[in-house]
Amino acid sequence: MVSKRKQAIEALSRLRKTYPVTGPFVEWSNPLELVIATVLSAQCTDKQVNKVTRSLFLKYKTASDYAQANLKTLEKEIYSTGFYRSKAKYLKRIGEILVEKHDGKVPDDLADLLKLPGVSNKTAYLVLAKGFGKQVGVSVDTHVKRIAPRLGLVKENIGADAISDELGKIFDPEDYLDVNEYFITHGRAVCVRVPKCDKCNLRDICEYGRLKKIR
Repeated sequence: MVSKRKQAIEALSRLRKTYPVTGPFVEWSNPLELVIATVLSAQCTDKQVNKVTRSLFLKYKTASDYAQANLKTLEKEIYSTGFYRSKAKYLKRIGEILVEKHDGKVPDDLADLLKLPGVSNKTAYLVLAKGFGKQVGVSVDTHVKRIAPRLGLVKENIGADAISDELGKIFDPEDYLDVNEYFITHGRAVCVRVPKCDKCNLRDICEYGRLKKIR
């Protein structure tokens, strides 16, 4: 675990130097917008979500607005994000729960966030970190799920929550959000599905990269 932690810290340090700017990610200006945008981002690119939310956030500004939304209209407004029927139901119910139980405000508690429809650990961790400055876990998306095993930080073929737990033991809490954002940025640029190992500055400390070099 000591050597794995040293490797992990070195990898994150290099990524920070490689990418002065991370992202792009979903755009938001308050915790409610962050929750909505992150829920919409499931199986959808952040770029597309931002296109949709530019107009959505002008119309729906409070939890009550979502609670009172016409479901069919909401479906049309978020159609291009995919899975629009389920997502529309999530957004409306999120609004209702926030109004009924939290005075219309997004809670800053993990357990309460996980009771909101469409909110997984991945979403809750991001909302807490970005919206409230509370880093309680590593948010694992497809990029993190791809890169962490390649680096040899976690076992292959384990679920997102298990990956989050393992990374949480390796990295310090203050680095949890950076792990997510820098891994995503690197995953989009270099460590794609067919990785560009010849362009990767982590190759010498990457299990996948070393094996590829041997072959």
